Amino acid sequence: MKKFSAILFINLFFFGALFAQKADVIPNLKMFDHKRFHFGFTVGLNTSDFYIRNSDNFFDTTQIKQVYNIENYQQPGFHLGPISNLRLGKYFDLRLLLNLTFTQRDLHYLVLKENQDGENYFDTYVMKISSTFLQLPLLLKYKAERINNYRFYVIGGIDPTLDLAAKKKIPENEMPMIRLKQPDVYGEFGVGIDFYLPYFKFSPELKMGVGLNNVAVADNTEYTGAMKYLKSKVFMLSFHFE
Repeated sequence: MKKFSAILFINLFFFGALFAQKADVIPNLKMFDHKRFHFGFTVGLNTSDFYIRNSDNFFDTTQIKQVYNIENYQQPGFHLGPISNLRLGKYFDLRLLLNLTFTQRDLHYLVLKENQDGENYFDTYVMKISSTFLQLPLLLKYKAERINNYRFYVIGGIDPTLDLAAKKKIPENEMPMIRLKQPDVYGEFGVGIDFYLPYFKFSPELKMGVGLNNVAVADNTEYTGAMKYLKSKVFMLSFHFE
């Protein structure tokens, strides 16, 4: 999905660059960028996974006896929410979003087990970690010069995030399952294109967020003991309507 998002965004980028060269285009929303405040909403797709660093004891078989490998796999999700935009100047805006984000991340543990005959074998244990994030990204947007009805921009900032599913009771049939700390803070950076349409502005945006905190709750098991830290990351393809 991450590759699909990047390909789609690149196509939109070149589509905007191509048509921005037309000199006879009638400008839409000529006074839009002079508003002190404006509002909108966003919808989009995302993929999430983790950065994992093995603990110092990972290769010490006297302490980590069963877990031999940890891998994580991206899963698709979606997000939506309102946008508030404050104009700081000709080229800069300050943006505040309130996103509700649904996502899942899968951790695959390679675990050493013993069968009834006392023989050792490896098995893969999959943890499916579902999250519902309440995100409040505060972002600084730098806008390039407008060309007809198009404008390219870059954006970056911080994103305090609360996992609403982190405190829910885990069913017995889903154990063992690690818990995630809350809240977390992401650093975010992205690029986008503003398309000025006759009645609104449409902006596809590709953004990456990296969690700054270790979100694994230590539970005195090898599932968390094998990790020095577990940090979140997310790729978001958003479609803004303003």
